[in-house]
Amino acid sequence: MASPRTVVIIGSGFGGIGMAIRLKQAGIHDLVVLEKAGGLGGTWRDNTYPGAACDVPSHLYSFSFEPRTDWSRRFPPQREILEYLWHCARKYEVLPHVRFGCEVTGARFDEDAALWRISTSDGDLSARVLISACGQLNRPALPPIEGRETFAGVGFHSARWDHGVDLAGKRVAVVGTGASAVQIVPEIAGVAGRLTLFQRSAPYVIDKPDRPYRDWERTVLERVPGAYHLSRARTYALYESRALAFVKYPKLMEGMRARFRRNLHRQIPDPGLRAALEPDYPMGCKRILISNDYYPALTRPNVELVTEAIDRVVPAGIVTRDGTTHEADVIVYATGFRSTGFLAPMRIHGRGGRELSREWRDGAEAHLGITVHGFPNLFLLYGPYTNLGHNSIIYMLESQFRYVLGCVEALRRHRLDWIEVRADVQDAFGRRMQERLRATVWEAGCESWYMTAGGKVVNNWPGFTFAYRRATRRPDPRDFTARRAS
Repeated sequence: MASPRTVVIIGSGFGGIGMAIRLKQAGIHDLVVLEKAGGLGGTWRDNTYPGAACDVPSHLYSFSFEPRTDWSRRFPPQREILEYLWHCARKYEVLPHVRFGCEVTGARFDEDAALWRISTSDGDLSARVLISACGQLNRPALPPIEGRETFAGVGFHSARWDHGVDLAGKRVAVVGTGASAVQIVPEIAGVAGRLTLFQRSAPYVIDKPDRPYRDWERTVLERVPGAYHLSRARTYALYESRALAFVKYPKLMEGMRARFRRNLHRQIPDPGLRAALEPDYPMGCKRILISNDYYPALTRPNVELVTEAIDRVVPAGIVTRDGTTHEADVIVYATGFRSTGFLAPMRIHGRGGRELSREWRDGAEAHLGITVHGFPNLFLLYGPYTNLGHNSIIYMLESQFRYVLGCVEALRRHRLDWIEVRADVQDAFGRRMQERLRATVWEAGCESWYMTAGGKVVNNWPGFTFAYRRATRRPDPRDFTARRAS
């Protein structure tokens, strides 16, 4: 086996690329980024479906240290975000550190050697520090519908879009009405011969304040000192103010609910269809979606909304519980991701043989969403309790970069074999999170991808992003136990 690396990072999305950049800037060049796919980009590489775009404005959905002033639109499309990540990887010379086509299957902490032994599809390697940048939305969730494999047509998940399938004139069934479906349906409704949308739960869809940037605006952003940063700060403040409604005063959602109702009534004239699109749960409990063309697409004569539950898939299409067969040539499963498994399906073993998925059988726990007791020198990016309902995850990731870098520098500065968060510190953090989450809109009585099968919310940060940044400004030595190098 080759000599141990200082740092191994799993994943090359925003988390992995950004962490690698910050490590290199700190003088740590002995690092490897392991990527199972053939290219970088994470979710922005995988989700190439028609209409794929971000629901956070471009000036905020980018690294603070690498501003881009020439975004084409206020809300960036998938292609431009992926281009931006490749640009960052090239500019900061991260690409030589990336091993593409190298899937991590497991990792074990070797206490005697104080090393992580990492198993991959391309051989084994070891590292002093292991950083997971897998994210929360990387494993597509296919619904457990009876007969899926019997379908005679073509079926695929939205995150694995089959671009070889021509939808022109086809009977297309879309299962799911989440964030992906809201973008897909308007794009393919005008192409498909017939589109049938299967809705289990109606989403809240509000208008999307999107438009192309004008040439003069891009010129100002590029040439006027401070213009870009002012735009970013203004956008951040606007989005951050929404945290009050999500995490502290759910009644403030009424203003956004009024915006939803205006949108619905303006775009859906048919009262029957409008009633079917009215959610039956508090706003914000599930992800709020933004679109200007989703509701109009549902009024097209070739589009049908089906609210009857799906019973099974048959060779000809989808059968609902009322016995109706909805014939289809193509089925698109816009059914989201297995978001609460985090590092799964990798098997991660820490000290004393403990296995991470067993430790997390009742829901993932990590201090500040980053460090896990029993797993020394393991750090998570976009881990439990770090997702947002109101702002940019890139801001959260940059907070985590600084914290992880502080831990890595402490190992080096104090000549430590390892550091490990104390059990009582992690438990106290978890209790605080659960206490605060109980007051949020995410626990207002609906099922969502934010929670485990047992109903425990483990994904979201119940507070302001600036509070998270303050909490992660530097690692507190009192939170850790350590073994000094001999």
